Amino acid sequence: MSMHYRVLGGTGIEVSVHCLGTMMFGAVGNPDHDECVRIIHSALDQGINFVDTADMYSAGESEEIVGKALRGRRDDVVLATKVHFRMGVGPNRGGNSRRWIIKEVEESLKRLQTDWIDLYQIHRPDHTTDIEETLSTLSDLVHQGKIRAFGCSTFPADEIVEAHHVAERRGLLRFRTEQPPYSLLARGVETSVLPVCQRLGMGVLTWGPLASGFLTGRYRKGQPIDLATGRAALTPARFDPSLPVNASKLDIVEQLVEVADGLGCSLPELAVAFTVAHPGVTSVIVGPRTMNQLEALLKGASLTLDDATLDRIDEIVPPGTNIYQPDGAWRPPVLADTARRRRPIADRSAA
Repeated sequence: MSMHYRVLGGTGIEVSVHCLGTMMFGAVGNPDHDECVRIIHSALDQGINFVDTADMYSAGESEEIVGKALRGRRDDVVLATKVHFRMGVGPNRGGNSRRWIIKEVEESLKRLQTDWIDLYQIHRPDHTTDIEETLSTLSDLVHQGKIRAFGCSTFPADEIVEAHHVAERRGLLRFRTEQPPYSLLARGVETSVLPVCQRLGMGVLTWGPLASGFLTGRYRKGQPIDLATGRAALTPARFDPSLPVNASKLDIVEQLVEVADGLGCSLPELAVAFTVAHPGVTSVIVGPRTMNQLEALLKGASLTLDDATLDRIDEIVPPGTNIYQPDGAWRPPVLADTARRRRPIADRSAA
């Protein structure tokens, strides 16, 4: 297999079309550090040069594993990590403030056993922090040589545009990448996020190509689903077949299995190849927990979907459609806070 490479958001950095995601390395997924290191080495040996992690994955353990794996190979790897989510107890232990970013980048550097991070990403928006403060802090880190470039993750299109304009007005460096959820069952980013990133020349590394496990082939219509193990145990409502949204997902999975069978590939191979085919996508994050999962995902790296196949997929799941809301996707506070969506009762009528 000869892995293809694409330039990351105008940075000049070439990254593999498959990016190794490490969320499942550590206590949350695979606690065997030696096996995780072997998985990382196998991915690198097969042409992947892009590794993505985050400070909050297994409370920093994932970064520690990645640091071990990259000893002696750091110069050959484009290393990405993220900051935002709370780390530990107490105030000011998370978010996008200058105070927290400056502290936490040092912690990530220690865990990763490196002097620099190639791509430092803001894991989610933080409406308590002015975006100018976040961008100025990240710009300073680039000037200091601690990071090479920075990006955002799971930002809505309007906030990506706002950040771009703030950077332009204030003479700051800008987000070079975005990391959104994207899969056969969650195509919502095709409506605005991906076009915005294309217009702004941003690189895109997508997460969740297997739709939280629904596109692994393990969950099929009419077959029993064990809600007490694996991902289903963590979020049973996402997999309970009695719920209409899950019944809809299972119906669509059956149609997608037919497409995969017609191509002679597996459903996961189809799922990853679909996300690779979008012109706005630079790299697709694949996040194996075991060596077998890595091999299964890389098996389909050379799969090319023709127009007829993509047309059939469009018939099954129309472009820009979310069949479900991806786990961890950004939910604007304005939708959660009823006071921001409702006028005072005395002011709700037209007359």
